[in-house]
Amino acid sequence: MSDAPDVAAVSATPSSSRRRLVPLLLLGVAIVVFAIDQLSKNWVVSNLTEGRTEPVLGEFLQWHFVRNPGAAFSMASGATWIFTVLATVVVVVILWQLRRLRSIPWGVFLGLLLGGVLGNLTDRLTREPGFPEGHVIDFILTPWMWLGFNPAIYNVADIAIVSGMVLFILISVLGLPIDGSPRARRGSAGGEDADPDPAPAADPGSAPQREDRADGAA
Repeated sequence: MSDAPDVAAVSATPSSSRRRLVPLLLLGVAIVVFAIDQLSKNWVVSNLTEGRTEPVLGEFLQWHFVRNPGAAFSMASGATWIFTVLATVVVVVILWQLRRLRSIPWGVFLGLLLGGVLGNLTDRLTREPGFPEGHVIDFILTPWMWLGFNPAIYNVADIAIVSGMVLFILISVLGLPIDGSPRARRGSAGGEDADPDPAPAADPGSAPQREDRADGAA
């Protein structure tokens, strides 16, 4: 009787572990981002005066409390309900992807995105002027960062969303699949267009044999 381990069981163990741990990583990142975002916004509402600039690091970093009805970085004001619907769709899609998630980089990316989207979505659902058109609390002002004609004013949720998208670009460049399989990396390393069944190399002894036969026939 053989004492060799079951190969299928051994190979399935890492996959089973990742199936449990990577979604937990995603949820953990999302919870941390969401908690920091909401705690910082509550502090802003309680301690800062709306519309007044408070220097933190001179011209590099300032607090400037505004209520934003638009998208991230105070852009596209006036379409709050649209962003509420889009944010809800993003949350549903991320949760749907949990069944396929095995990749740690994908888990971090989706966790940052989920935490940021939930942070701003909570503002739209719970803050003034009311559901579902609440205004998002923005307060981080970096005068040196200009978007269009206005300096950037944003929050922790916006930072998480932008960081997640930067990570997503890196994931896409590296070709990392969401299920953690190495197939994309193999394809990029070996070339997806490579001939999967190359012709066998010629037998170096066959040519002289054919020449000998030809000489004999002559």
